[in-house]
Amino acid sequence: MTPPNALKLRRIRQRAQAANDPRVVDVGWLLAEGKGQFLYAAPRRITRADSPPNHAKSASYCPSVLDHEARLFEIACPFDLELGLRMSDKGEPQLVNTLGDLSPIRAKHLGQICALVSPREWRHPDRPLLQIITPYVFLSDEPVFMTQMPAFHHYREPQLPGTLMGGRLPIHIWPRQMMWAFEWYEPKKTVKLKRGEPWFTVRFETDDPSRPVRLVEAEQTPDLTHYLDGLSGVTNYVRRTYSLFATAKERRPKQLLVRKKQP
Repeated sequence: MTPPNALKLRRIRQRAQAANDPRVVDVGWLLAEGKGQFLYAAPRRITRADSPPNHAKSASYCPSVLDHEARLFEIACPFDLELGLRMSDKGEPQLVNTLGDLSPIRAKHLGQICALVSPREWRHPDRPLLQIITPYVFLSDEPVFMTQMPAFHHYREPQLPGTLMGGRLPIHIWPRQMMWAFEWYEPKKTVKLKRGEPWFTVRFETDDPSRPVRLVEAEQTPDLTHYLDGLSGVTNYVRRTYSLFATAKERRPKQLLVRKKQP
């Protein structure tokens, strides 16, 4: 039997599919132009396959839990990867592909997707900061803040030897390409990632919390490409990118989100 609150939320989502529903906030996603896009799956709404609850006070009936989970989407890991650390002859940390010849990723391509941040930029001197580039971009034409979080809804075995460095962005004015930033709390342990497992979670906040969010695939239009180029790489030149938000607002086209036509 479906919990009544879950049924109510399901009906809300069904109504939200109507394009003329003014309560719906569309959030677009796309993969930045580049090679290997077939590796990356579409973001998926988090769902649970729990057995029907047998108690009236079950967490499955809690409206706050249901509303919270209805706004969560997960990104699946695109590759199998095992990374370790070693010190160079100069005493500098270096990434090591611990799978060696058994790794599905060729050594010369590893550096194209991941890298260690310079130790001078770490938040803690004993916690290396690993970054993996993702092609995911999220955007909206209405005020929406997106929060990137660990895949906390997924129980992982073994646990990662560190934590995801999350962030919060106004994707209506700053839809930048996302990173997977990882603080390596136990650098002697290997970071093991598995293709298809939940990699990280995103949550969307609107100006009115009661408005449902609909995730749609976006078109890479010339206007969007030009706008993304304008904010790309600015962190190399300024200390706080939030200071550029006013400029971004002034130069933003009225519409950036164009829903991609499905074949």
